[in-house]
Amino acid sequence: MSNNVQSGQLFVGAINENWTGDARFYEYTTAADPIGSGIISPIPAKEFGAELYNSGETRIVTLDLSNELRTDYPATSPSLLAHFIRINAGESIETQPNATSELYYIISGTGSTEVNGETINWKKGDFLTLPSGSVSHHIAIEDTTIYYILDTPLLNYLGVQATEARFKPTLFTDEQAKAKLEEVANAPDAHLKNRISILLNNQKFDQTLTITHVLWAMFGIVPVGSNQAPHSHKSVALDFVAYAAPGTYTLVGDKIDPVTQQIIDPIRVDWVTGKAFVTPPGLWHSHHNESGEPAFIIPIQDAGLQTYLRTLDIQFTHYTQE
Repeated sequence: MSNNVQSGQLFVGAINENWTGDARFYEYTTAADPIGSGIISPIPAKEFGAELYNSGETRIVTLDLSNELRTDYPATSPSLLAHFIRINAGESIETQPNATSELYYIISGTGSTEVNGETINWKKGDFLTLPSGSVSHHIAIEDTTIYYILDTPLLNYLGVQATEARFKPTLFTDEQAKAKLEEVANAPDAHLKNRISILLNNQKFDQTLTITHVLWAMFGIVPVGSNQAPHSHKSVALDFVAYAAPGTYTLVGDKIDPVTQQIIDPIRVDWVTGKAFVTPPGLWHSHHNESGEPAFIIPIQDAGLQTYLRTLDIQFTHYTQE
Protein backbone atom coordinates (compact mmCIF):
# COMPACT_ATOMS: atom_id res chain seq x y z
CA MET A 1 0.00 0.00 0.00
CA SER A 2 1.34 3.46 -0.85
CA ASN A 3 0.32 6.78 0.70
CA ASN A 4 0.91 10.06 -1.15
CA VAL A 5 0.09 13.58 0.06
CA GLN A 6 -0.55 16.10 -2.71
CA SER A 7 -2.21 19.50 -2.17
CA GLY A 8 -3.62 18.41 1.16
CA GLN A 9 -5.19 15.19 -0.24
CA LEU A 10 -4.50 11.63 0.90
CA PHE A 11 -4.39 8.93 -1.78
CA VAL A 12 -4.54 5.32 -0.62
CA GLY A 13 -3.29 2.68 -3.01
CA ALA A 14 -5.19 -0.59 -3.70
CA ILE A 15 -4.68 -3.65 -1.49
CA ASN A 16 -4.28 -6.89 -3.41
CA GLU A 17 -6.11 -9.50 -1.28
CA ASN A 18 -5.62 -13.21 -2.04
CA TRP A 19 -9.26 -14.35 -2.12
CA THR A 20 -8.33 -17.88 -3.23
CA GLY A 21 -6.31 -18.76 -0.14
CA ASP A 22 -8.99 -21.05 1.40
CA ALA A 23 -10.13 -22.68 -1.83
CA ARG A 24 -9.52 -26.44 -2.26
CA PHE A 25 -10.59 -29.03 -4.81
CA TYR A 26 -11.08 -32.80 -4.40
CA GLU A 27 -11.71 -35.61 -6.82
CA TYR A 28 -15.31 -36.68 -6.15
CA THR A 29 -14.74 -40.16 -4.70
CA THR A 30 -12.17 -38.88 -2.17
CA ALA A 31 -14.55 -36.35 -0.62
CA ALA A 32 -18.15 -37.41 -1.30
CA ASP A 33 -18.35 -39.58 1.82
CA PRO A 34 -16.44 -37.88 4.65
CA ILE A 35 -18.30 -40.04 7.17
CA GLY A 36 -17.26 -43.31 5.59
CA SER A 37 -13.69 -42.11 5.13
CA GLY A 38 -13.42 -41.02 8.75
CA ILE A 39 -12.88 -37.33 8.02
CA ILE A 40 -16.01 -36.60 10.08
CA SER A 41 -15.77 -38.35 13.43
CA PRO A 42 -18.40 -40.99 14.29
CA ILE A 43 -20.95 -40.37 17.02
CA PRO A 44 -20.21 -42.68 19.97
CA ALA A 45 -22.76 -44.84 21.79
CA LYS A 46 -22.05 -43.07 25.08
CA GLU A 47 -23.66 -43.74 28.48
CA PHE A 48 -24.22 -41.28 31.36
CA GLY A 49 -25.21 -42.66 34.76
CA ALA A 50 -27.55 -41.22 37.38
CA GLU A 51 -24.61 -40.82 39.77
CA LEU A 52 -23.77 -37.65 37.83
CA TYR A 53 -26.72 -35.80 39.35
CA ASN A 54 -28.59 -37.76 42.04
CA SER A 55 -26.78 -36.15 44.96
CA GLY A 56 -24.63 -33.15 45.82
CA GLU A 57 -24.89 -29.44 45.26
CA THR A 58 -27.22 -27.52 42.96
CA ARG A 59 -25.64 -27.57 39.52
CA ILE A 60 -25.96 -28.17 35.77
CA VAL A 61 -24.03 -31.19 34.43
CA THR A 62 -23.23 -30.93 30.72
CA LEU A 63 -23.11 -34.22 28.80
CA ASP A 64 -20.34 -33.00 26.56
CA LEU A 65 -18.92 -35.09 23.70
CA SER A 66 -17.16 -32.20 21.97
CA ASN A 67 -13.82 -34.04 22.01
CA GLU A 68 -15.33 -37.02 20.21
CA LEU A 69 -17.30 -34.81 17.80
CA ARG A 70 -14.35 -32.45 17.23
CA THR A 71 -16.31 -29.28 17.96
CA ASP A 72 -15.01 -26.20 19.73
CA TYR A 73 -18.32 -25.85 21.64
CA PRO A 74 -20.15 -28.26 23.97
CA ALA A 75 -22.26 -30.85 22.14
CA THR A 76 -23.80 -34.26 22.83
CA SER A 77 -24.73 -34.73 19.19
CA PRO A 78 -23.95 -32.53 16.17
CA SER A 79 -27.11 -30.50 16.79
CA LEU A 80 -28.14 -31.13 20.42
CA LEU A 81 -26.69 -30.64 23.89
CA ALA A 82 -27.98 -32.69 26.83
CA HIS A 83 -27.62 -31.88 30.51
CA PHE A 84 -28.65 -33.10 33.91
CA ILE A 85 -29.83 -30.41 36.31
CA ARG A 86 -29.91 -30.80 40.07
CA ILE A 87 -31.65 -28.15 42.20
CA ASN A 88 -31.76 -28.73 45.93
CA ALA A 89 -34.88 -27.74 47.89
CA GLY A 90 -35.21 -23.98 48.29
CA GLU A 91 -32.51 -23.25 45.71
CA SER A 92 -32.63 -22.17 42.09
CA ILE A 93 -30.80 -22.12 38.77
CA GLU A 94 -30.99 -19.68 35.87
CA THR A 95 -30.84 -20.50 32.16
CA GLN A 96 -30.60 -18.17 29.15
CA PRO A 97 -29.25 -20.24 26.24
CA ASN A 98 -28.86 -19.38 22.60
CA ALA A 99 -31.36 -21.99 21.47
CA THR A 100 -34.51 -22.20 19.37
CA SER A 101 -35.87 -24.95 21.67
CA GLU A 102 -35.42 -25.96 25.29
CA LEU A 103 -36.88 -29.20 26.65
CA TYR A 104 -37.02 -30.08 30.35
CA TYR A 105 -38.12 -33.49 31.64
CA ILE A 106 -38.65 -33.46 35.40
CA ILE A 107 -36.99 -36.65 36.68
CA SER A 108 -37.87 -35.95 40.31
CA GLY A 109 -39.11 -33.18 42.55
CA THR A 110 -41.46 -30.22 42.28
CA GLY A 111 -40.98 -26.54 41.65
CA SER A 112 -41.60 -23.72 39.21
CA THR A 113 -40.03 -21.82 36.36
CA GLU A 114 -40.27 -18.04 36.13
CA VAL A 115 -39.81 -17.19 32.47
CA ASN A 116 -40.24 -13.81 30.83
CA GLY A 117 -42.57 -12.57 33.58
CA GLU A 118 -44.69 -15.72 33.85
CA THR A 119 -44.63 -18.64 36.31
CA ILE A 120 -45.04 -22.29 35.30
CA ASN A 121 -45.41 -24.93 38.03
CA TRP A 122 -44.06 -28.42 37.38
CA LYS A 123 -43.59 -31.79 39.09
CA LYS A 124 -42.09 -35.24 38.54
CA GLY A 125 -42.91 -36.66 35.11
CA ASP A 126 -43.80 -33.35 33.45
CA PHE A 127 -42.25 -32.10 30.21
CA LEU A 128 -41.70 -28.37 29.66
CA THR A 129 -40.64 -26.70 26.42
CA LEU A 130 -39.40 -23.10 26.17
CA PRO A 131 -38.76 -21.10 22.98
CA SER A 132 -35.85 -18.89 21.98
CA GLY A 133 -35.32 -15.75 24.00
CA SER A 134 -36.31 -17.42 27.27
CA VAL A 135 -34.68 -15.99 30.37
CA SER A 136 -35.62 -18.50 33.06
CA HIS A 137 -35.35 -18.87 36.83
CA HIS A 138 -35.97 -22.46 37.99
CA ILE A 139 -36.89 -22.83 41.66
CA ALA A 140 -37.13 -26.15 43.54
CA ILE A 141 -39.68 -26.70 46.30
CA GLU A 142 -38.14 -30.09 47.04
CA ASP A 143 -34.96 -31.71 45.75
CA THR A 144 -35.32 -31.75 41.96
CA THR A 145 -33.52 -33.41 39.06
CA ILE A 146 -34.13 -32.62 35.39
CA TYR A 147 -33.08 -33.95 31.98
CA TYR A 148 -32.45 -30.84 29.86
CA ILE A 149 -31.99 -30.70 26.07
CA LEU A 150 -31.03 -27.73 23.85
CA ASP A 151 -30.28 -27.23 20.16
CA THR A 152 -27.39 -24.83 20.82
CA PRO A 153 -24.81 -26.91 18.86
CA LEU A 154 -26.92 -26.49 15.71
CA LEU A 155 -26.89 -22.73 16.13
CA ASN A 156 -23.18 -22.73 16.98
CA TYR A 157 -22.45 -24.66 13.79
CA LEU A 158 -24.50 -22.23 11.70
CA GLY A 159 -22.98 -19.22 13.46
CA VAL A 160 -26.37 -17.68 14.23
CA GLN A 161 -28.37 -16.24 17.13
CA ALA A 162 -31.91 -17.42 17.80
CA THR A 163 -34.14 -14.35 17.57
CA GLU A 164 -37.72 -15.51 16.95
CA ALA A 165 -39.85 -17.47 19.42
CA ARG A 166 -41.60 -20.09 17.27
CA PHE A 167 -43.92 -21.34 20.05
CA LYS A 168 -45.11 -20.41 23.52
CA PRO A 169 -43.87 -22.08 26.72
CA THR A 170 -45.74 -25.40 26.87
CA LEU A 171 -46.28 -27.86 29.71
CA PHE A 172 -47.00 -31.53 28.99
CA THR A 173 -48.17 -33.01 32.28
CA ASP A 174 -47.26 -36.38 33.70
CA GLU A 175 -50.93 -37.32 34.06
CA GLN A 176 -51.77 -36.53 30.43
CA ALA A 177 -48.72 -38.35 29.06
CA LYS A 178 -49.30 -41.47 31.14
CA ALA A 179 -53.03 -41.55 30.33
CA LYS A 180 -52.34 -41.41 26.60
CA LEU A 181 -49.61 -44.05 26.84
CA GLU A 182 -51.95 -46.32 28.82
CA GLU A 183 -54.61 -45.87 26.15
CA VAL A 184 -52.13 -46.91 23.45
CA ALA A 185 -50.83 -49.85 25.50
CA ASN A 186 -54.36 -51.16 26.13
CA ALA A 187 -55.55 -50.86 22.53
CA PRO A 188 -56.70 -54.18 20.97
CA ASP A 189 -53.93 -54.06 18.37
CA ALA A 190 -51.14 -53.08 20.80
CA HIS A 191 -49.56 -56.54 20.55
CA LEU A 192 -49.11 -56.01 16.80
CA LYS A 193 -47.13 -52.79 17.16
CA ASN A 194 -43.35 -52.70 17.15
CA ARG A 195 -43.37 -49.65 19.43
CA ILE A 196 -45.87 -48.93 22.19
CA SER A 197 -45.27 -45.25 22.66
CA ILE A 198 -46.60 -41.74 22.21
CA LEU A 199 -45.09 -38.69 20.56
CA LEU A 200 -45.44 -35.30 22.19
CA ASN A 201 -46.61 -32.57 19.80
CA ASN A 202 -47.10 -28.82 19.96
CA GLN A 203 -50.06 -27.88 17.74
CA LYS A 204 -47.96 -25.12 16.18
CA PHE A 205 -46.07 -27.86 14.33
CA ASP A 206 -48.91 -29.64 12.59
CA GLN A 207 -46.75 -30.90 9.72
CA THR A 208 -43.83 -32.45 11.58
CA LEU A 209 -46.06 -33.48 14.56
CA THR A 210 -43.12 -32.87 16.90
CA ILE A 211 -42.73 -31.22 20.29
CA THR A 212 -40.90 -28.22 18.76
CA HIS A 213 -39.87 -27.41 15.19
CA VAL A 214 -36.42 -28.91 15.93
CA LEU A 215 -36.95 -31.37 18.79
CA TRP A 216 -38.80 -34.70 18.79
CA ALA A 217 -39.76 -36.44 22.04
CA MET A 218 -41.23 -39.89 22.62
CA PHE A 219 -42.54 -41.52 25.80
CA GLY A 220 -42.60 -45.29 25.44
CA ILE A 221 -43.16 -48.48 27.37
CA VAL A 222 -41.27 -51.72 26.82
CA PRO A 223 -43.54 -54.41 28.30
CA VAL A 224 -42.29 -57.45 30.18
CA GLY A 225 -41.02 -60.07 27.74
CA SER A 226 -40.67 -57.66 24.81
CA ASN A 227 -38.12 -58.29 22.09
CA GLN A 228 -38.65 -55.37 19.76
CA ALA A 229 -37.67 -55.72 16.13
CA PRO A 230 -34.65 -53.61 15.13
CA HIS A 231 -35.16 -50.20 13.56
CA SER A 232 -32.96 -47.31 12.44
CA HIS A 233 -33.24 -43.60 11.66
CA LYS A 234 -30.94 -40.80 10.58
CA SER A 235 -31.28 -38.66 13.71
CA VAL A 236 -29.24 -39.15 16.87
CA ALA A 237 -31.32 -40.33 19.85
CA LEU A 238 -30.50 -38.94 23.29
CA ASP A 239 -32.30 -41.62 25.30
CA PHE A 240 -33.31 -41.29 28.93
CA VAL A 241 -34.38 -44.30 31.01
CA ALA A 242 -37.36 -43.13 33.07
CA TYR A 243 -37.64 -46.54 34.75
CA ALA A 244 -36.18 -50.00 34.21
CA ALA A 245 -35.51 -53.11 36.26
CA PRO A 246 -32.35 -55.19 35.69
CA GLY A 247 -32.64 -57.25 32.53
CA THR A 248 -33.83 -54.43 30.27
CA TYR A 249 -31.42 -53.38 27.53
CA THR A 250 -30.82 -52.06 24.02
CA LEU A 251 -28.83 -53.81 21.29
CA VAL A 252 -27.05 -51.57 18.75
CA GLY A 253 -25.21 -52.50 15.56
CA ASP A 254 -24.68 -51.55 11.92
CA LYS A 255 -25.80 -54.75 10.13
CA ILE A 256 -28.90 -56.96 10.06
CA ASP A 257 -28.84 -60.70 9.41
CA PRO A 258 -31.00 -61.17 6.28
CA VAL A 259 -32.36 -64.49 7.57
CA THR A 260 -33.03 -63.84 11.27
CA GLN A 261 -33.62 -60.07 10.86
CA GLN A 262 -31.58 -59.57 14.03
CA ILE A 263 -28.60 -57.28 14.61
CA ILE A 264 -25.21 -58.86 13.83
CA ASP A 265 -22.59 -58.57 16.61
CA PRO A 266 -24.44 -55.84 18.56
CA ILE A 267 -23.19 -53.90 21.52
CA ARG A 268 -25.45 -54.06 24.57
CA VAL A 269 -26.54 -51.02 26.57
CA ASP A 270 -28.11 -52.03 29.87
CA TRP A 271 -30.90 -49.82 31.13
CA VAL A 272 -30.69 -48.33 34.61
CA THR A 273 -33.29 -45.95 36.00
CA GLY A 274 -32.09 -42.37 35.58
CA LYS A 275 -29.46 -43.22 32.97
CA ALA A 276 -29.01 -41.44 29.63
CA PHE A 277 -27.35 -42.91 26.56
CA VAL A 278 -26.63 -41.88 22.97
CA THR A 279 -27.87 -44.01 20.08
CA PRO A 280 -25.87 -43.01 16.96
CA PRO A 281 -27.67 -42.23 13.69
CA GLY A 282 -28.15 -44.87 11.02
CA LEU A 283 -27.45 -47.80 13.35
CA TRP A 284 -29.93 -50.60 13.92
CA HIS A 285 -31.17 -50.86 17.49
CA SER A 286 -33.74 -52.88 19.40
CA HIS A 287 -35.11 -52.77 22.94
CA HIS A 288 -35.58 -55.87 25.10
CA ASN A 289 -37.16 -56.48 28.50
CA GLU A 290 -36.21 -59.71 30.27
CA SER A 291 -37.05 -58.29 33.71
CA GLY A 292 -40.30 -58.77 35.57
CA GLU A 293 -41.42 -55.14 35.29
CA PRO A 294 -42.42 -52.77 32.46
CA ALA A 295 -39.72 -50.31 31.44
CA PHE A 296 -40.11 -46.71 30.26
CA ILE A 297 -37.88 -44.82 27.83
CA ILE A 298 -37.76 -41.19 26.64
CA PRO A 299 -35.79 -40.67 23.41
CA ILE A 300 -35.20 -37.04 22.40
CA GLN A 301 -33.90 -36.27 18.92
CA ASP A 302 -33.49 -33.45 16.41
CA ALA A 303 -36.11 -35.29 14.33
CA GLY A 304 -38.33 -32.22 14.09
CA LEU A 305 -35.65 -30.73 11.88
CA GLN A 306 -35.00 -34.06 10.14
CA THR A 307 -38.70 -34.56 9.44
CA TYR A 308 -38.99 -31.06 7.97
CA LEU A 309 -35.97 -31.78 5.75
CA ARG A 310 -37.59 -35.13 4.72
CA THR A 311 -34.45 -36.99 5.78
CA LEU A 312 -35.44 -38.88 8.96
CA ASP A 313 -35.80 -42.20 7.09
CA ILE A 314 -37.16 -44.48 9.84
CA GLN A 315 -36.79 -48.14 8.83
CA PHE A 316 -38.03 -51.30 10.55
CA THR A 317 -37.14 -54.93 10.06
CA HIS A 318 -39.98 -57.44 9.94
CA TYR A 319 -41.67 -57.46 13.35
CA THR A 320 -41.76 -60.62 15.44
CA GLN A 321 -42.71 -60.86 19.11
CA GLU A 322 -41.17 -63.77 20.99
